[in-house]
Amino acid sequence: MSRAHLVSDLRRRSSVLVAFSGGVDSALVAALAFEALGQRALAVTAATETLAGRDGTDAVRLAREIGIAHETVRYSELKEAEFRANPRHRCYVCQGLRAGALVHLGEQRGFEVVCDGTNSSDPGPDRPGLLAMREHGVYSPLLAHGLDKASTRALAEEMGLSVWNKPANACLSSRVPHGQLITLSKLQRIEAAEDVLLDEGFRVVRVRHEQQTARVEVGVDEVARLRAAWSCLLPRIEACGFEDVILDPRGYQSGGADLPRRPYVS
Repeated sequence: MSRAHLVSDLRRRSSVLVAFSGGVDSALVAALAFEALGQRALAVTAATETLAGRDGTDAVRLAREIGIAHETVRYSELKEAEFRANPRHRCYVCQGLRAGALVHLGEQRGFEVVCDGTNSSDPGPDRPGLLAMREHGVYSPLLAHGLDKASTRALAEEMGLSVWNKPANACLSSRVPHGQLITLSKLQRIEAAEDVLLDEGFRVVRVRHEQQTARVEVGVDEVARLRAAWSCLLPRIEACGFEDVILDPRGYQSGGADLPRRPYVS
């Protein structure tokens, strides 16, 4: 599917509000919407407790790069008891709150449709967050036109977006195993610990919060460098408020917060 087809699709809308996280998928949709509609396109970032400050800053910078108007919508996920309980369908709760906030804002401002960055690589048997977005009527142009993750990155690179090869990420709550309570203090510890690693140049970073223990994952190709720097990084991560910190030698794995424990480096 060509860029022209995507732009033509969006141009048929009178106006578009884009759910904008600052990742490659939502960045591509925002850039396409801006090309199609100019000032009738708006990128909106949901600023909640699970959005890392670094990601919020990156979203502002990226919106300026694209040229699209950008705003944030603020609400609290932690006010919702179901979200704090962290059930296996947490993403359904989280995305339902996000979609509801964005759709409400879109209706207030008179936007015809809310779009997100879901692509054809995303749907699967355990993606309750996508169901929540569909239930709120959010439109996914990349999915509708059959773009997978590789095609999305290729088109983002073609359009000159600086995030075309940015690693995928997820909200901070994804670091807490399902069934363990999500609290503000946990989210703050996770963010502080991940900032330590990101500031050292690691690209793929997850600090899993298992009770009072931090389990550190980095990209598989970065594990050797993490091992080499571990003695220096360990006290800095411990200082974020964890009772114990361990290095996962397997490296980053999707859904790693819920994977069975194995022996680690502490």
